[in-house]
Amino acid sequence: MRQAFVHEAVVLMEPGGDVGAPGAAVTVALCGHWEHEPPCPLAPHHTSATRSGDELRLRVLFVAEPVSEAEVRSRIEAALSQPGFDGPDGVTTRWRLRSARRGRVLDDEAEHAGRLLQS
Repeated sequence: MRQAFVHEAVVLMEPGGDVGAPGAAVTVALCGHWEHEPPCPLAPHHTSATRSGDELRLRVLFVAEPVSEAEVRSRIEAALSQPGFDGPDGVTTRWRLRSARRGRVLDDEAEHAGRLLQS
């Protein structure tokens, strides 16, 4: 039975970088492309990003079978370990992964996690 998980990361991003680029990279790693028909094939997910100076804090809320959790986390970290991402407009956003770790689903994410579980 699928469960909700969170993966947190901090990347250092160049000034003016697209804060959506790391989330797009995660989607490509999990789904093959940032634009695809639902549902996500491996792990329905949502990435939120909060910028403070050159730091971008990411939270990837995802649902998966417990046996797939490690693979999903590995793909997320691999995507964020890349030096950047080429957006659909041809602009490359660069970053460097500072840290990544397991997180926990927060109370205010429970409803969203429930919707992901239904997808």
